[in-house]
Amino acid sequence: MNETHAQPAVVVGIDGSTMALHAALWAIDEAVRRDIPLRLVHIVESGGAPTEDTAPQLATARRSLNRVVRAVEATHKAVKIETDIVHGQPAASLIRISRDAAIVCVGAVGSHHFQHGRIGSTASAVAGRAHCAVAIVHAGTRPDRPHANVILAAADDLRHVESVLKTAAYEATMRDATLRVITCWQPPRSDPLALEKGDIEISAQLERHLEHWRSRHRDLRAEAVAVHGSLSGYLTTHAAELQSVIVTARCPGQVNEVVGAAGYGALAGSDCVVLVVDHHHL
Repeated sequence: MNETHAQPAVVVGIDGSTMALHAALWAIDEAVRRDIPLRLVHIVESGGAPTEDTAPQLATARRSLNRVVRAVEATHKAVKIETDIVHGQPAASLIRISRDAAIVCVGAVGSHHFQHGRIGSTASAVAGRAHCAVAIVHAGTRPDRPHANVILAAADDLRHVESVLKTAAYEATMRDATLRVITCWQPPRSDPLALEKGDIEISAQLERHLEHWRSRHRDLRAEAVAVHGSLSGYLTTHAAELQSVIVTARCPGQVNEVVGAAGYGALAGSDCVVLVVDHHHL
């Protein structure tokens, strides 16, 4: 199979892991909304073209893809499914494929790339270097989370808040969730007046940005919150209510926080999705 396609797609990295399966299932609605194919890609780790030595890996790849195809078809959603088997290194291959993708979706930890205390090496590399939006999907063990109905948009740098809100507003509307946009800051503990003033100013700035998106999405439920502390700390406290967390690639420190050890620890056990957007402006 090859990587040449006539149109962009929602690309999902498949490696046989449960998280990759969850990534594919999450990605269905993205493909349906965009009216583009769901492209399932399995990377066979090799230096080039298939050989006799890679025959067992090819057989495993086909089984993994077939398993995911059956799961996607079982949802009975109107999505076009494509499958690819690509030879190369997983992260480098997905980054290359991302040039022609609408979004790349991967599991937070793959079947062979687990690093204790952090998101898998493939997910971390793709999140930082892809040419399109990246979704990193956790696969929690909680069978039912009816209260997990918040799309969290992190906007610590207000210069880039519009790119985050563009995706966040669509996600919240499509998934019938509440959009919560936050800015994290460290207030002076010894100055209550400065703390109150800072919270008011931050909330007012965020509300001004939200008004634009409320006018474009009449059903959008949105709120602005000034957070005292770090993003990872907020995730630790609120992970149970989050469907997804959206950050911009133009704030690499924030990306590292949600895909690093602190973010992984905060979201481990949940089925929250980390969305990294705005790579094309880097």
